[in-house]
Amino acid sequence: MTSNEAAIRQHIENLIEGIRAKDLESLGQLYATDVVSFDVEPPLQHVGVEAKLANWAKVFTFFRDVTYELRDLTLTVGEDVAFGHGFGRLSGTLHNGTETGGMWVRATFCYRRLDGRWVITHDQASVPFDVSSGKAVPDLEP
Repeated sequence: MTSNEAAIRQHIENLIEGIRAKDLESLGQLYATDVVSFDVEPPLQHVGVEAKLANWAKVFTFFRDVTYELRDLTLTVGEDVAFGHGFGRLSGTLHNGTETGGMWVRATFCYRRLDGRWVITHDQASVPFDVSSGKAVPDLEP
């Protein structure tokens, strides 16, 4: 493993820790100021770190405790650009005490090294859908 790959893997661990802690301040340090995010809910894109953090804040309002799991992460890392993909699942305990297992989504992360540090410049979470019915298929597992 190269030092750049190790740095990206640590960055992703920091992302997961920030999500689990519902720590918007630490999450904000992990994204480029002009990050473009394609998330599972409207609009089609969230542009800028403020929009990305607002999206996380909205998610966190539903959970008393939140967990994020990432499986089958594959990375391609260059000197100043990297990307990775895997399967992510957000789950936890809702404020009313209900446990939710969440659903698996396809996750993609794109990185650039800016001023000597790696930041997420693009991310995407997507849910597969059945072409014949036009409906999402949220119960698939990796």
